[in-house]
Amino acid sequence: MTVLMSALVAGAVVGLALGGLGGGGSVLAVPALIYLLGFTPAAATTASLIIVTLTSVTALVGHTRDGNVAWRTGLLFAAAGIVPAVLAGAASNHLPQTALTCAFAVIAALAALRMLRPAPTGATGTVHSARAGAAGAGLGAVTGFLGVGGGFLAVPALVGVLNLPMRRAVGTSLLVITVNSLAALGARAGTGTRLDWAVVAPFTATAVLGAWDGKRLSRKLKGHTLQRLFACVLLAVAALMLIDALV
Repeated sequence: MTVLMSALVAGAVVGLALGGLGGGGSVLAVPALIYLLGFTPAAATTASLIIVTLTSVTALVGHTRDGNVAWRTGLLFAAAGIVPAVLAGAASNHLPQTALTCAFAVIAALAALRMLRPAPTGATGTVHSARAGAAGAGLGAVTGFLGVGGGFLAVPALVGVLNLPMRRAVGTSLLVITVNSLAALGARAGTGTRLDWAVVAPFTATAVLGAWDGKRLSRKLKGHTLQRLFACVLLAVAALMLIDALV
């Protein structure tokens, strides 16, 4: 498979995940950029942020039209995580990469298992500001520490901690991802990381198109089916990362 074809396929998969599941973009994009497209880890994470930001904004527009974005909760959630993410990101530089990868895999697996539990009865999506802020700060610290955008953990947190219905959690997660990714890109500005735009551009284009397809797919699935699908994707990613770290 050529580099261009690999970029197109990987972009489509990332877009489907973000548009349909509200997360998983960075978790899928970074390994694809490194293992399939030959990017360095530093270039892969920067390129992933660009791809995920643009794709999330596209998917966010569609979910907003359907009324599936809890704006107040999402903005509180995202804003509370910015400072913890920066501090945790600085601390992570002092730990071995294997330890970080294992921690990433364990947290992803725990989040998936939490989502496979029966949903709380009577969940209306009404949450307290303090609870949203505390959950956002915790997520910011975890995602900053592990170096990802946080969508794969935002959805379980929005469902399990803040009791948002799954469809609303998916849409709100895209808002959180957009804010987190923009903040991370701002922190990386001026670092001099060089990107291969001949790969990043088609990757981003197919991811954006895939997001619309993912959005349409999410409308055809029941909320609990979407939740279980997301949890299974998380478990698979966690297992692959753990194997890669330990082997």
